[in-house]
Amino acid sequence: MEEAEGGGEGEGEGEGEGEVVELRVLVVDDSPVDRRMVEGLIKRSGKGMFQVIAVDSGKKAMEVLGLNNAKTDSTAADEQKIDVILTDYCMPEMSGFDLLKAVREQSSPKPIPVVIMSSENEPQRIDRVGDP
Repeated sequence: MEEAEGGGEGEGEGEGEGEVVELRVLVVDDSPVDRRMVEGLIKRSGKGMFQVIAVDSGKKAMEVLGLNNAKTDSTAADEQKIDVILTDYCMPEMSGFDLLKAVREQSSPKPIPVVIMSSENEPQRIDRVGDP
């Protein structure tokens, strides 16, 4: 990826000229090992282009995204604008699929891309994610 210049469309908007635009990636996985592995892979492969925010549940992801009714610091929520979400499918309390549905239901002109990961080979889940 190249450096983005300010004043243009997309991710570079509002940034100063010549600044590298960091993409903010939200990693959601209840497994600490998997979460650290994904976070490390993203950071190493991006060479400073990614800011990774890692949480251990769909509910915490909702807090980061500001999509729940819990009281959060509004300035912290504003600073946590997320560009892409990588989430595990199978998690307790709130699945990756439920998180995907919540993100898609938000009224935003530019929806956040969501990538759902799973180590389980279940075709029904794959089909279900494609058509929420």
